[in-house]
Amino acid sequence: MNIGTIEPSMNIFPSHILTDTVDFDSCRDSLLETARSFLDCQLQRVQQMNDQGGSGQQIVKELTAVFDQLINSLYWAVSANLSKEEVADCALIALGGYGRAEMNPRSDLDLMFFYEPSGKAAAEVISDRMLYLLWDLRLDVGYSVRSKEECLEEAQDSTVRSALLDARLISGNPELFALFNHSVGKLMHNQDTRGFIKLKLEERDERKRKYGSSVYLLEPNLKEGEGGLRELQEALWIARVKFKALSLKELLIKGVINEQDFQEYNQALDYLWKIRNHLHFSGQRKSDQLTFEQQQQIAVAFGYKNARRTSAVEQFMQGYYSHAIQVEHLSTKMILTATQSHPRPKNNVFKFLAKRNLEDGFYIIRGELRAKVDQKLLQDPVLMMIAFELAQKHEVQLCLELKQLIRDNSHLINDKIRRCSRINESFMTILRHPKGISKILRKMHHLQFLNAFIPEFKKIYCQVQFDLYHIYTVDIHTLFAVEEMENLWAGNYAQIHPRLTDVADNIEKRELLLLGILFHDIGKGSGKDHSVRGAEMIPTIARRLRLNREDSQRLQFLVLNHLKMAHISQRRDLQDLKMIAQFAALMGMSENLRMLYLLTFVDIKAVGPDVWSEWKGRLLRELYEKAYDALEKNEFYLEQRSEKIRNRKRNIRKALEDDFSESQVTKVINSLHTRYLMSYRSREIVPHLRLALSRGKKTLAMQIEHNRNAEYTELTLATIDSPGLFSQIAGVMAAHSINILGAQIHTRKTGAVLDILQINSPIGGIVAKKQKWQRVEADLCEVLEGRVFVEDLFDKCKEPDYLKSATNRPQRKNMVEIDNNVSARYTVIDIFATDRIGLLYEITRTLNDLGLYIAVSKIATKVDQVADVFYVCDIFSQKITDPAGLEKIRTALLDQLA
Repeated sequence: MNIGTIEPSMNIFPSHILTDTVDFDSCRDSLLETARSFLDCQLQRVQQMNDQGGSGQQIVKELTAVFDQLINSLYWAVSANLSKEEVADCALIALGGYGRAEMNPRSDLDLMFFYEPSGKAAAEVISDRMLYLLWDLRLDVGYSVRSKEECLEEAQDSTVRSALLDARLISGNPELFALFNHSVGKLMHNQDTRGFIKLKLEERDERKRKYGSSVYLLEPNLKEGEGGLRELQEALWIARVKFKALSLKELLIKGVINEQDFQEYNQALDYLWKIRNHLHFSGQRKSDQLTFEQQQQIAVAFGYKNARRTSAVEQFMQGYYSHAIQVEHLSTKMILTATQSHPRPKNNVFKFLAKRNLEDGFYIIRGELRAKVDQKLLQDPVLMMIAFELAQKHEVQLCLELKQLIRDNSHLINDKIRRCSRINESFMTILRHPKGISKILRKMHHLQFLNAFIPEFKKIYCQVQFDLYHIYTVDIHTLFAVEEMENLWAGNYAQIHPRLTDVADNIEKRELLLLGILFHDIGKGSGKDHSVRGAEMIPTIARRLRLNREDSQRLQFLVLNHLKMAHISQRRDLQDLKMIAQFAALMGMSENLRMLYLLTFVDIKAVGPDVWSEWKGRLLRELYEKAYDALEKNEFYLEQRSEKIRNRKRNIRKALEDDFSESQVTKVINSLHTRYLMSYRSREIVPHLRLALSRGKKTLAMQIEHNRNAEYTELTLATIDSPGLFSQIAGVMAAHSINILGAQIHTRKTGAVLDILQINSPIGGIVAKKQKWQRVEADLCEVLEGRVFVEDLFDKCKEPDYLKSATNRPQRKNMVEIDNNVSARYTVIDIFATDRIGLLYEITRTLNDLGLYIAVSKIATKVDQVADVFYVCDIFSQKITDPAGLEKIRTALLDQLA
């Protein structure tokens, strides 16, 4: 047999099986064994072709031929001892993907046993025998046994109708298949065309809701995701039914699509099939999700190499997104051609239908913007931007022809055009418009006009962020951030984020903030330190956009510092007045601070649906308010601090004196350090001290407060200081699957400790069960009293199944960074590592073994990557400055993380 091809007509079974004297049951085992041997051999051959670089279409063609030969041979083998007259009234028809001759590895075999009434009994016997054989071969089979009448009845379901559109004869009577085509197939193309298309469009919308309505998801679904195979299939089904065509080729002959569309469609299929073939051959199970692990494997298989600025997998995925965009363009064009539907307004129908002439040769009709003379737009490319401006202003769509004209001619936007005043005034008008900004920017991006107008944006076009923190490409993340800013201005967050909404309403130049959002990640396509790289691009961009010097400098400031607020709020001690003063000085003026606060919010919100949390929001707001006070009120002068401390002590004494003796109150107030008194307001300190005083001689006093709006629980612990105390607490929390978000550790002058922890459950939200907290308190007491070792608790604890990863996630290198400049009192240790149960306990135990005291801890987890921060000092309350000592700390921590 030729390794490159296979003849479906060849029978794979010995001739004696096909004689009418052979008993099927007696030869079933040998038939199955022969079929299995054939299938294993042929699949191995096709996989070898795939591994040697076979095209997507070549592999699909070969696989289809393999299954055609298998199915055809089985059909005649299982029907050999049946009545020839009855068998003559049967036909085996392939439907769906198999019917289109589009078999990928692990694809379903969709089979229909079609019969005339006199052949029903034979069809049932044949189907029963064949299906059990196919199942024994471990093939996924979708099947039906139908007459003409049953086909017509079940075709009321649009999924069944779609499958019947792709019917192909595999075995049986060709005349019966001709009858099927005449009676069923013809009706599938002609009956209730409008209703079928409407159902398909509804299914399309539902699919996008389920699998993501963006091409740019970082783990796309090759079949069901936007820009995937289903997108092409839906467009073809709709076009075939609308224009009564049997195939893509017939659509070309009828002039529905042009030669370029025909070529692009086939190229898109070939590309997606090539990836899907590799995905299915390499996978242990059927899956169309292109996971991070599989992306890396396919990038290597396709010959991509790591480069200085981008990895092999990033290059592969950038290519994938470019192809997916073309699929989306092509499928949308085919569907629009088939439907030509226009949303009619509920009121003022006559105005909707009337032609409205606009400036610059544009007009509106049936809710679409059109150009009177295409040539004028080509002669003056500035009109492309004017078209977007008018579409936004009048709240209409660009017509299909105008979109195609812009997409095909955006190369006319050269540097001279970019610098002209008219195109920049039009762009700024779009950014200043009260609504529809993100929508029109997405349309510019979709047509690749944004890349032409801002060539720096092209560097982040389809740029992959290869981690599990981001779920979109850089460009789409950026446009989603613009949309989040619009949501703030529209008042959509007024109830849940009143402070952010108030700050947003007080921005002087909204268009400048939008430019900051649009360009904040512009440097990601130029290597490491993207904030710095992006800031270096801003002066050139600002000159083209004709910004004045002050606006240019502010824009550069926003891009350069867009990570600062998130980093400081989540990873630094917000009670450190020196650090707050330094941050306020960096801001320079309150407008910079306001813009950066908003940019940080929308940047985090646009990363993914579960990245923003109220805990992060609280930290961000606290940093903003403290920095704003430093800028506007100079609140951090020493004399004001001193007065504030005196007032707090008076308020605390007054609140406690009715419940505790004067000596107790005086003693506890005198034991408080200045840092603690400056960190909390009086109304927060009083419950802390009540808890501490009520502890008496008990080992531990514990208080739980749920912040349901912010989705975390605050745990306050009062006890006596001991070596490794925080490590023990962290160990008990881990043993109970409680996640620590942050910790403030306060040791009074008497040696009593007040630890305040913000915690949540492993899947987010408060930890509400009373029984759980009772067990936590009991275990904490036993550990602190030395009756139980934390390690013993770990033996009982097991990671819940729902927290375990289903895929191998991209691993980042463990890192330990040590900084002695951030804090005046403490050495700051930043730790980046892959998360695991008990990691925080292991880290804190290591720090304790090194003789370090932890004053502040901030814990952050992004999916499975932890970023923990510890403010530490030695046993003499001093920073660690000796280089050898610092290296010892780094080495010990890295060894523990390994």
